[in-house]
Amino acid sequence: MTSQRYDAVVVGGGHNGLTAAAYLAAAGRRVLVLEQLDHVGGAAVSARVFPGVDAGLSRYSYLVSLLPRQVLDELGLELELRRRRYSSYTPLRRAGRDTGLLVDGGDAVATRASFVDVTGSREDHDAWTELSDRIAHAAARLWPTVTEPLVSRAQARALVGDDEVWSWLVERPVGDVVRERIADDDVRGVVLTDALIGTFTSVHDPSLLANRCFLYHVVGGGTGHWDVPVGGMGAVSGTLESAALRAGATVVTGAEVLAVDAGTGDVTWADAAGAEHTVTAGRVLAGCAPSTLRRLLGQEPGPSPEGAQLKVNMLLRRLPRLRRPVDERTAFSGTFHVNESLQQLEQAFAEAAGGTIPSTPPCEIYCHSLTDDSVLGPDLRAAGAHTLTLFGLHMPARLFRADPEGARERALAATLRSLEQVLAEPIEDCLWTDADGRPCIEARSPVDLEATVGLPGGHIFHRDLQWPFAETGEDVGRWGVETEHPRVLLAGSGARRGGGVSGIPGRAAAMAALGR
Repeated sequence: MTSQRYDAVVVGGGHNGLTAAAYLAAAGRRVLVLEQLDHVGGAAVSARVFPGVDAGLSRYSYLVSLLPRQVLDELGLELELRRRRYSSYTPLRRAGRDTGLLVDGGDAVATRASFVDVTGSREDHDAWTELSDRIAHAAARLWPTVTEPLVSRAQARALVGDDEVWSWLVERPVGDVVRERIADDDVRGVVLTDALIGTFTSVHDPSLLANRCFLYHVVGGGTGHWDVPVGGMGAVSGTLESAALRAGATVVTGAEVLAVDAGTGDVTWADAAGAEHTVTAGRVLAGCAPSTLRRLLGQEPGPSPEGAQLKVNMLLRRLPRLRRPVDERTAFSGTFHVNESLQQLEQAFAEAAGGTIPSTPPCEIYCHSLTDDSVLGPDLRAAGAHTLTLFGLHMPARLFRADPEGARERALAATLRSLEQVLAEPIEDCLWTDADGRPCIEARSPVDLEATVGLPGGHIFHRDLQWPFAETGEDVGRWGVETEHPRVLLAGSGARRGGGVSGIPGRAAAMAALGR
């Protein structure tokens, strides 16, 4: 089925593995991609989840911020990313009345008026604006470095050019910074959810894990804007696969890698029929998680990463009504925050750390089909159907280990109760039904992601995020993908500057392999 020797073998056909393969093949290298599943894309895929329903949902990943324009241009990718006008809407109840905080990217006056209506003054709006503007300036300075060899910590600080902002981002817990500068607890939460996506920690923890997550969520594109991939997340992986194949890479699905010999470059794998093969690689690029790579190398895998999110996919007959009369299309076009004040985020973390499903799970929602309805078939579009994606925070894998099915159902029930606190009707009344008459809703826990997509602990970043600059002198000028084995490179989200749907580590691994 395959030749015996390749310049590079890529373990894992996720979007980063495909990115690496496309770059290497375009440079004239003989490349083999081995993907265990029967399709490529990893967690960056679209799927028709509900029987008999023509809707291609972004089943795991759903928005794009970190994919550099440079990667699109260098690989000639035909991918459309659409900007959402509305950044976020947060339904709230204040002084016995229903209200909501709207952040309108197209109308600064409307945003200011919404802040004043919710908080009673302009002070938090002014503080939020200053915080956002100064962090955006830092992001614009740091963003170009992600496609270059690693700069040092001192060089990154000099690029930011603002010692106070550097301290906010890199030296002090981001929760402490936001609590000092913003008075309203709900406004604090709107800022701080960017520090917790897929990350189980307190925003006040001195480990600064939340800061690393926050930095990745505000640096994308130099603006921090999160864009909608037209055609769904499968369009991202699909165009990368096409680029790799067009350049001459060989992609094999249903191929389980069994072992990697770091000394010889031998890669042993089994095909879908169970037959074993061995090929030799000049370089092995691991698109899999670092803990998976260690196992393939015959090493101890070390502590398992732990994902911390509940992903819920829904198809609706119509958007749900809110308690406050507001245009639902506006409310759900951006990120819809539910019970995500700073206090609620910290309470949910404390409950989950104590081993219980949060009583009022914080979550956020967005509607892909309001920005891009191509993910719906013609009949669904005509009927006014919409997708709804919910991402629940502080749902660590430990809560689902003992009883995966039961814990998932309990977590989903708690999350829907949390959501319905801000709705004027039960979400169940709005759900489409599939060909078997069942409501169109599915939940995926970290344990589910581990079982179906191979993410250790269900960690969407493969392991805890790292700073996007070198932390030792020997790493300055390297690509953040190198391992102790010269033949073996990291090419997935577990590399430095990994995380999210970006292609950055895949490109970095290719650059390292090419000696650039």
